[in-house]
Formats: sequence, C-alpha cells, structure tokens
Amino acid sequence: MRLGIHGRWFALALGVVAIAVSVMSRYVSGELRESIEERLTRDLEVRAELLAHQVEGAPAGTKWQSLAEQLSRIAQCRVTLIGADGVVRGDSETAASEVARMENQSSRPEVRQAIESGRAATTPVVLSGNQPLLFVAAPLDSSAVRVVRLAQSLLPVRSAAARSERLMWTGSMAALGVAALLAAIWSRVVSQSVRQLRTSAVAMLDDLSVRTRVRRTDEVGALAEALDQLADNLNRTVEKLAGERDRLAGILETMAEGVLLTDRTGRIVLANGSLRMMVASSGQLVGKAPIEAIRNNELAEMIESVQRTESPAIGEVDLIGILPRRVLVRAAPLTVSGEGVVVVLSDVTELRRLETLRRDFVANVSHELRTPIAAIRAAAETLEGGAMDDPHAARDFIGMIARHAERLHQLVEDLLELSRIEAQKLDLQATPIDARELIDHMIGLYALAAARREVRLIGGGCPADLLLSTDRRALEQVLSNLIDNAIKYASRGSKVTLSAVEKEGEVRIAVADTGPGIAAKHLPRLFERFYRVDRGRSRDVGGTGLGLSIVKHLTEALGGHVTVESLPGVGSTFSVHFPAKLAGSTPALPDEARSSPDAGLTH
Repeated sequence: MRLGIHGRWFALALGVVAIAVSVMSRYVSGELRESIEERLTRDLEVRAELLAHQVEGAPAGTKWQSLAEQLSRIAQCRVTLIGADGVVRGDSETAASEVARMENQSSRPEVRQAIESGRAATTPVVLSGNQPLLFVAAPLDSSAVRVVRLAQSLLPVRSAAARSERLMWTGSMAALGVAALLAAIWSRVVSQSVRQLRTSAVAMLDDLSVRTRVRRTDEVGALAEALDQLADNLNRTVEKLAGERDRLAGILETMAEGVLLTDRTGRIVLANGSLRMMVASSGQLVGKAPIEAIRNNELAEMIESVQRTESPAIGEVDLIGILPRRVLVRAAPLTVSGEGVVVVLSDVTELRRLETLRRDFVANVSHELRTPIAAIRAAAETLEGGAMDDPHAARDFIGMIARHAERLHQLVEDLLELSRIEAQKLDLQATPIDARELIDHMIGLYALAAARREVRLIGGGCPADLLLSTDRRALEQVLSNLIDNAIKYASRGSKVTLSAVEKEGEVRIAVADTGPGIAAKHLPRLFERFYRVDRGRSRDVGGTGLGLSIVKHLTEALGGHVTVESLPGVGSTFSVHFPAKLAGSTPALPDEARSSPDAGLTH
C-alpha cells in the first residue's frame, strides 16, 4: 500500500515515540529493580553488622537458637548463627531439634568470604523453590559463633518492581496514545499544507495568477512563499514573452515581405499575412509542405537545398496565380536552434515593371529625340554645304529646322510637365467650376483649330446646375489634351463632342469623336509614355506621345480617373471621372468667376 505524506509522517512519529517509550520503560524498570535490590543489600549488611555486635556481647551459656529467633524478630528477616567450623548454632526459621541436622555452612561463599575478609559479604541471589533469596554474612570475634547470616526474600521487592513496570507500561501506552493523537494531528496539519501547495502548484500550470495562500512560520511556509515568488517571476516572464510574441507577430503581419518558417521536417510552422497575399491563399498554410502550400517547385527546391547544406541562398521566382508575381527569395538556416529554414519573400513585381518602363522610356526618348535632331543636323549641314546661297532651298531647310525645333520644345515641355505631376509639385487649388461654362469655354478655344481640320466641335449636353470643385487650370489642361488629340486624329468631316453628366455618384466629362477609332489590343497601353497606335501618323500631326500619359497622371492628381471606349471605324470616347464629393451644390458663380482664364497649358 502506498502511503501519503500524512500516513508517512504519522507512522514515523508513532514509531519514534513507541521505540522511545519501549526503551525508556525497559531501562527504567531494570534500573528500578537493581536500585531496590542494591539498597536492600546495603540495609541487610548494616543490620548484619549490628546483629554481629549484639551476638559478640552475648554471655556464656546463651541459647543460640533462642537468640537467633529473637534477632530475627528485630531484623525482620531470617537469622542464622554459624560457628567457626561451619556448624549452624541457631536458625530462626528452623526448629531447634532440626538445627543439629542442618548442612555445614563453611562452604557457603558468603560465609567463607566474610571469614576471610573480616567484613560483611553478600552472595548472589539464590533461588529456594520459587523464591529468590539474598544472603548477607557478617563475621564476629567470638569462638562459639563466628558468622551471623541474614537472609531476605526478594519476592516482595520484585513484585513491587513488576507492579511499577506494569504501571510504567500503562503510562507509556497512555503517553503513546496521546503522542499518536498529537502526531496524527500534526501530520494532518502538515499534510494539508503540503496538499494545498500541491493543489496550488498544479493550478499554476494553467493559471499563474494562482497563489498558495499558506501563511506559516516554518519550512512549509517558507516553501509556500518561495513557490509564490516563483509564480510571480514566471508570470512576469510569461507576460514579457507574450508581449514580445505579440510585438513580433504584429511586426510580421505588418511587413510588406512574406515570411515563411519551416521546421526540421520541412513543414511550415509560421506564415505571415503578406505571404498569404502573395500566394493568394485564404486557407491554413501552417503544417503543410512548401510545395503543397505555394506550389512552386523552384522555391521548394531552394528551401530543401538550404536545409540540406545549411547555407543561405537567394534567388527570384515567379508565383503563378490570379495575380502573377515576381518575388525575391532569401532563405537561411536557423543557426540558433539548428533546425528549420527561415524564408523572406519580397515582391519585386512592381520594381521589375518599373525597370522595364525605365528601359522603354529611355529607348523611346532616345528614339523620339533622334529623328528631330537628325533632321536639324542634316538641314544645318546642308545649309553649311552651300544651300545658303539658294534662297528657295534655304527657306525650306530653315523651315525644317524650325519645325523640328518646335517638336523638340514640345517634347521637353511635356516631359517637364509629366515630371512635375509625378513629383506632386503642382499647386492645385480647388475652386467652384460651372461645368456648362467650362465646356463652352473649351469649345471656343479649339473652334478655330477644329475648323482648320474641317472637324465639327460641339457641346453634347450638360445640366445647367452641374458644378465641380477642383483646380480649373489642371482640368483645362486635361481637356485640352483630349480635345487636341481628338481634332488631330479625326478625319475630315468628323465630329468631336464635349459633354458632362452626374451619374452613379460621380461626375463624368467626356470627349467623344467619330474618327477612325482604336483597336482593342492598344487600349491597355494607351496611357503609357510614348506609346503610339500609328507611329507614322503621330509624327505627321506633331504629337509627342506624352499627351495621354499627362492626362492620366494629372486626372489622378485631381482625385479622379480616366477611361476610354473605342471601336475601329466608329470613334473613341475619352472620359474623366471625379467622385461626387468633388461636385457640390455650390452657389451660382459670380460673373467674374465665369470669365475664362488663360489656358496657357501644354497638350
């Protein structure tokens, strides 16, 4: 049977008390008996010497048997008078007729020792029947009686000692019972405190706010206090670790880079939100293999290689999905624990796209500049070569230089304007604008240019109370570029229409033409820099290839967006859209606000 601490403490305390009581009782009872027998022996020796003096003073002719009986009554014990030859002269417990037949006592050790030493002698306890007897002999200087011997039964003494021992054992058992009760109470108190400590310790496994609540001044109390302090320290440590974990989780979730952590088996143990967005996964990634979660063989092989060689690796992979992405992958082994791999994925899709745009931009700018510069150089060299002397040829070459110089000027101006828009260095100030007045103003500005191209420029309708709140000069520049393109690329006899309407929570200003239209394959790239649908015709009409790009960026700077709809042979419609919050029920504009400012903007 398995004992608890209560049973063990009780058994130990009871055993110690029982052993102590048993040893004490046995030792005390033995010592008591020996002490009583020793005192009785000393008393008999004293009485024997006293009786010896009385016997020495006995007159001649004394009847020794009668003297022995008389002395026995005085000494309260058996008295035997023995001569020098060992013959018994008288014995208080033997009849006078039987004394002569008593055994010679010269061989008795106490008699012989008393005669030889000349002083009282004691013999060891002798059993006579069932009675233990103690003999003490005292020598005399008499010729008739040489030794007086006293005999005392030890049975009363030993009976008294036995009674004392029984009483002592009874008292010991009573003390043992009291000790057992106290031991049980004490062990129970101690075991209750220990059980309370154990219960508190088990509760601390799930809740470190639990405390022992044991208030004692002994070692158990010290243990409880130490356990409470340990719980306090662990609670502070856990809170600190939890805070650091939450901060780390917050950092990981707000990182633009995707973070992936695998264990030694190659399974994912951590994946942040950016990684889930990169792989377009809304499910659980933790617990899966990288090839199962991301489905990219190059990435899986890179992770396996890093885990196998324990060497960092870097590379770029393409993630195929709803939105294909190009990611830069950095993978390194977990050198601290020696297990697993940490992978950081950086989305470089936009960076690579911008790098491509930059290369295309440089190539396009170089191409656009090459033609006018080459024409100017050729015309200048021709003039230097002698054409100056021919007035007719000189005017042609000077006109060529002027046309290409103007083209270069427009190109540089458009580039500078686009750069200012992208750098957000425009000073845009929202003012109330009457949409109908704006359309009439733009029609008036481009009426002459439309007439020269034999194109009809008309208004397509606009509510009388439609007002906008935006920067007028920027909006005029946007519309100028759209109207100018529509007039330039429309065929003779075509129609260009300006209209404005408020619909579905936004204000839409449209420039529609009935020109040749644009094929659908060109529409996604139509607003890129230097992108041309018909490069030869664009140069003929003097375009720089930057007008629509300026329209797109400037419209976005105003808080709107631009769209295009086109069908080949039917025409195109370019629309700029602004949120309805930019439109307003602004009071009617004063007359001075309706006057058209100087456009003066490039297109």
